[in-house]
Amino acid sequence: MSRIHDHLTHFGGLPVADLRPPGSTETSAVPGEPAHDGYAEEGKENQYGIAPGEYPAEAVAWRLRYRHWEDDPELEELYDYFLESVDTTKVTALVIGAWTEDMSDPNPLHARLAADADRFPALRHLFLGDIVSEESEISWIDMGALTPLLAAFPLLEELSARGGTEPEPNEGEGEGGEDEDGDTARALVPFRHEHLRSLAFESGGLPAHIVRAVGRSDLPALERLDIMMGVDEYGGDTTVDDLTEILAGTRLPSLRHLGLLNSEQQDEIAAAVAGAAVTARLESLDLSMGTLSDEGAEALLAGQPLGHLKTLKVDHHFLSEPMADRIKAALQPAGVDVVLSDPEVRRDWGGDGRYVAVAE
Repeated sequence: MSRIHDHLTHFGGLPVADLRPPGSTETSAVPGEPAHDGYAEEGKENQYGIAPGEYPAEAVAWRLRYRHWEDDPELEELYDYFLESVDTTKVTALVIGAWTEDMSDPNPLHARLAADADRFPALRHLFLGDIVSEESEISWIDMGALTPLLAAFPLLEELSARGGTEPEPNEGEGEGGEDEDGDTARALVPFRHEHLRSLAFESGGLPAHIVRAVGRSDLPALERLDIMMGVDEYGGDTTVDDLTEILAGTRLPSLRHLGLLNSEQQDEIAAAVAGAAVTARLESLDLSMGTLSDEGAEALLAGQPLGHLKTLKVDHHFLSEPMADRIKAALQPAGVDVVLSDPEVRRDWGGDGRYVAVAE
């Protein structure tokens, strides 16, 4: 997964490069370097992105975004320029950033990309919402309708989406339809995709129907799944029951990495993972960013053996030092790389003082 506090520097195995708007007086930046957004090292203040033709179309992951603090064209205008000036038939990785100053409005490029899929026959990696807090809080970002994009790009291998709020469909559009629970699943409904290998949701409040839709989707090639669930206050209403079909793994025969992240119910999730069928074939398990305490860790250790894992990661947690030592003592002798951060400090407001890494 990306670091949500910084813009991507690499994606799809390539350095990320912003498309410099037409008419810009800025000079080229080096692909893969952090985007400075107005704050740069001395001598780099006027560097931004690359122009069409500076690098082969397939050599970078192209990022399209709107900088509202600059005299940039609107994102759709930049997208038109991209289609006109870059050989998109060779583009393998595409990153979509901010599209307006108010990210609660739907991203117009979702529909445009789906309609223009034939212009991107080589596209294998797609990131939606490379937006940092200086541009918008994550809870304000409209994740948009994902199902049409997945249908339009049947050869896509990696999809990452950041945000959480639901789009309001236009009158007469049943973009998401309803899932079998009757939810108006505007962002995602169960789907089948033969080639998708990596799927990630980055959210401070991911609606439960998205999690259920993933579990009910047939994804025979999927190897990596990361889900940041977030908090109920911002729409993250996922419960352990919503994870049932993911944890069964029936429709995810190739899954080797599972990240169930950023949840207020991290203890309950750890207990469910301890007895889940999918756990036995994982190589990597990530329970970071949430409220994991000794209770959840105890349940994890009491469940099925985890010595087959290559990596267990828990970054941002509320484990005591003795429990952290127990986890290491139980798993490291079997060769598991146990990645534990220092514990978080409990806060003095509300409940027991635990909190997730990313909410608003």
